[in-house]
Amino acid sequence: MTDSARGVAHPELWPAAKSRGLVDAKTEAYVTGLMARMSLEDKVGQMIQADISTVTPVDLANYPLGSILAGGDSAPAGGDDRAGPDKWVETARAFRAASLAERPGHVAIPIMFGIDAVHGNNNVVGATLFPHNSALGAAHDPALIRRIGVATAQETAAAGIDWAFGPTLAVPQDHRWGRTYEGYSEDPDIVRQYAGEMVLGLQGQAGAGQTLQHGHVAASAKHFLGDGGTINGVDQGDADVSEQDLIRIHAAGYPAAVDAGIMTVMASFSSWQGAKMHGNKSLLTDVLKGRMGFDGFVVGDWNGHGQVPGCTADSCPAAVLAGLDMFMAPNDWKALFTNTVAQVKAGAIPMARIDDAVRRILRVKAKLGLFDPARPFELKDGVIGNAEHRALAREAVRKSLVLLKNNGQVLPLKAKSHVLVVGEAADEIGRQTGGWTLSWQGTGNKNGDFPGAQSIYDGIRQAVTAGGGTADLSADGNYTTKPDVAVVVFGELPYAEFQGDIPSLEFQAGDKQDLALLKRLKAQGIPVVSIFLSGRPLWVNPEINASDAFVAAWFPGSEGGGVADVLVGDMLGRPRYDFTGKLSYSWPKTAAQSTLNRLRQPYDPLFPFGYGLRYADAKPPTVPQLSEVSGVDAAAANIDTYFVKGRNPAPWSFVLRQGAASVPVPGDGTATEVAGALALRPVDAGGIQGAGRQLSWTGKGEAAIAVTGGNALDLTRQANGALSLQVDYRVDEAPAGTVWLASGTGPGTPGALDLTAVLKAAPLGQWQTLKVKLSCFKQAGADLSRVTTPFALSTGGTLRLSLATVRLSADPAGSVCPGALKAH
Repeated sequence: MTDSARGVAHPELWPAAKSRGLVDAKTEAYVTGLMARMSLEDKVGQMIQADISTVTPVDLANYPLGSILAGGDSAPAGGDDRAGPDKWVETARAFRAASLAERPGHVAIPIMFGIDAVHGNNNVVGATLFPHNSALGAAHDPALIRRIGVATAQETAAAGIDWAFGPTLAVPQDHRWGRTYEGYSEDPDIVRQYAGEMVLGLQGQAGAGQTLQHGHVAASAKHFLGDGGTINGVDQGDADVSEQDLIRIHAAGYPAAVDAGIMTVMASFSSWQGAKMHGNKSLLTDVLKGRMGFDGFVVGDWNGHGQVPGCTADSCPAAVLAGLDMFMAPNDWKALFTNTVAQVKAGAIPMARIDDAVRRILRVKAKLGLFDPARPFELKDGVIGNAEHRALAREAVRKSLVLLKNNGQVLPLKAKSHVLVVGEAADEIGRQTGGWTLSWQGTGNKNGDFPGAQSIYDGIRQAVTAGGGTADLSADGNYTTKPDVAVVVFGELPYAEFQGDIPSLEFQAGDKQDLALLKRLKAQGIPVVSIFLSGRPLWVNPEINASDAFVAAWFPGSEGGGVADVLVGDMLGRPRYDFTGKLSYSWPKTAAQSTLNRLRQPYDPLFPFGYGLRYADAKPPTVPQLSEVSGVDAAAANIDTYFVKGRNPAPWSFVLRQGAASVPVPGDGTATEVAGALALRPVDAGGIQGAGRQLSWTGKGEAAIAVTGGNALDLTRQANGALSLQVDYRVDEAPAGTVWLASGTGPGTPGALDLTAVLKAAPLGQWQTLKVKLSCFKQAGADLSRVTTPFALSTGGTLRLSLATVRLSADPAGSVCPGALKAH
């Protein structure tokens, strides 16, 4: 294959499909009448979607945009991203009214409001949150998927939103990918079975007039195409696979979605054979709109058009020519609007291509019911988070749990037992709901942000006490009365997109705190049941060995009681519900098996695709002691946590520097000093003995504390994704000189930020949190593509300061760019 032929599809090889319910004579005539009166500016405006963090209703008077979205961290009216439905409806109504305002020379067309409702209407406080897709795949239940789609649509429409950016039809092939949990399975058959069902749930039966007024929303199949097949599971990377595999594996769900009447398709950030999807005419136009007969419109992903060669975020005729109908331009929409209008006038974009895109957009708006002012579902009582939807989510939890081990038949638990529920995740609803929950990365949430939801602990407590037993909660595993059994809830922290990309499948590589907890309980003669929260299969052989029973609970969502339904039996220990979940992802035997898939050879999993024990099994198999050789370099896996709870997780460590002198800090925080200029000693933090480190600068020369020891990190994507360096600190004595904070390539690195004013303003003796945007270091000249020292703090004056945490944070709340830039 020549280079010119790479990334070019051959439509005749692809499966045929045909949109249903979108094109009819009445709708087309209505759209034709609208377009006849629209100016070029009106038409181009329809092709642009802006984020509500950067656009206001007033802007629509000058920029007749076709759509708005709320990105993962964008807030509705009032600026509270933990707002309830009323604020979301207020926002939607304000934009809708502005878009319909009459102006001379302008055709009033309603705005279309989109949001990532990917496991329920997950941006809205009080909504029902369903298990993430990797969990739903384990249910092997297409009918369940349609019911979830119906409930999600109703709760989305009730919040004033017209369009859900789902379903995700990726078929993840490398489980290191941070979006694996958005895919139903590694197997294209499951994705194919689920695709049409979710579309019909969200949108209603194609052509049946089930519009917004009936509690439906537009769906968006994403991400077209191959995002689950990128090299090494790198988000936004390149799927260098054959066209046959692109068709057989990655496109499996799209014909079914098109046949079901999907209204929109979202283009992928990723590439196929080096060609960016946002600019791939052979796929967007020739295959999707041609061979597959898709009559809806293609929307881009967040500034994805800006990654097409020759394009920027504010100018990309190549994407329009390739078949993109609507730009997702969250920040640069004004310039993009102006540039696109000019490009059409200059002939760089044919008017016929503009008219085709606008017809598709208006067709969807008409079929969705946007031109009908009635909105009976907005703020309709008894819709968002109602009992029926929560019961459905609880059922989905029960059906998605996979029992991997049950040695000695420790499960089901007898309800009359004394149960110790252990782990920081046990009573933290944000941990069980995962990413794309109220915030983009699913971080920064508290239990109070989930009214009506139930934690896993609370579900177990209710089930046990109802059966005459008792349940105690202990985050650290300590207790006063020895329990009959310990249920330990642990697993991955919430994440989304590239922040979830990992270099290996080893869980807690270099920092096995949860394993230590399991072993401690086991050594005390307590039967241990592990409830493992994750978005994907991970290498947890040591944790499985330390458990009598092990349950893959995925990210189950807001209804933690569903776990208890299956886990806790009646007073005699008879099951109330059986385990029925079966793996839709193969479980690895070593941490190196990142591309484990039953369709690939060699295939040697620990637990194969379709595995899952049941109580009903006559003789449940005993899981033998598993190999604890990971097969990978564990230290390479930790790229974002540098100091926490008194530890430097591998491969990182603290070092004290003064001039040419460099003194490593022992892992236990033993008092250390360098050249009489800087001393370190352990202190208490967060109520934990020795969890902090106090640093005392004497003023005898410039000295620094730095994090070092790992391989060079490429943090450019983290900087572009608005991640921050988080430092939890306490000023014990204010600085007498200038204090510099750096993240980069080592001593003397460009890009240090002046932290003096921040530290002088901090109240003495009180713990504070500082979040510094990684982009600040980049703007100051730091090379974030090869970071060897992710944190360094230095001063030549006196200062006494304590540290409790140093890590990257995906929660943008409160992040800043402090001080002036250091000159280099």
